[in-house]
Amino acid sequence: MPFDAILFDKDGTLVDFDQTWGPAAYDVMKTLAAGHEGAFRSLAEVTRFNPRDKHFSPDSPFLTGDPDIYVPLWARALGRRDLPRLHEEIASLFRIAALSSLTPIGDPAALTRCLGADGYRLGIVSNDSEGSIRLQAGMLNILDDLDFIAGHDSGFGAKPDPGMIVAFAGAFCLSPHRIAVVGDTVADVRAAHAAGAVAIGVLTGPRHREDIDGADYVIDSIDDLPDLLASLTGGRRASARG
Repeated sequence: MPFDAILFDKDGTLVDFDQTWGPAAYDVMKTLAAGHEGAFRSLAEVTRFNPRDKHFSPDSPFLTGDPDIYVPLWARALGRRDLPRLHEEIASLFRIAALSSLTPIGDPAALTRCLGADGYRLGIVSNDSEGSIRLQAGMLNILDDLDFIAGHDSGFGAKPDPGMIVAFAGAFCLSPHRIAVVGDTVADVRAAHAAGAVAIGVLTGPRHREDIDGADYVIDSIDDLPDLLASLTGGRRASARG
């Protein structure tokens, strides 16, 4: 099955979730707690986060990547009612903290260069903010290889809604069934299928393998994507870009 384009999830797919967001979340929670250990413990508890090893439980609300889910929990833990301001404050803190601990999975830059040379249009669709995605893509040296970037705040909704994928297809006049969405969660699989795209699951996320049940294809990591694409296309490259 040939594809014209590939959309990547970011966290757990291109970026190691625990190694990147564990230290970042620890630092952000410490900053928000402002030296009050009780507040820090409350933040960690509602996030289902272990401060000792800086890892999230598989059922952590943070794993969705959607701040509309975890920021209200943090607001209650901190006793804050200024939710819009807290949203902005947390987003700003995370943009900085995540860059310090950013840990790629495999070699994203080599992969995107290879796929771009083969004619694929490329993008990232993530429930992180668009600004954070762009900063991290720059740090990973893949920003210039991407044709499309969308986050939860880009105006297309958040996964598992298919809006980001539909917007990508419309922007480049692509048939959804010729788009592959690569991700590590059920939200990626559901978003892909809702948009009419193909879901490729990777096993590098913080959740269990069952979380990508329903994916059309499953690979260990993005390192295996070129071999999968070659097997599906009979070794042929993607169609040339218009």
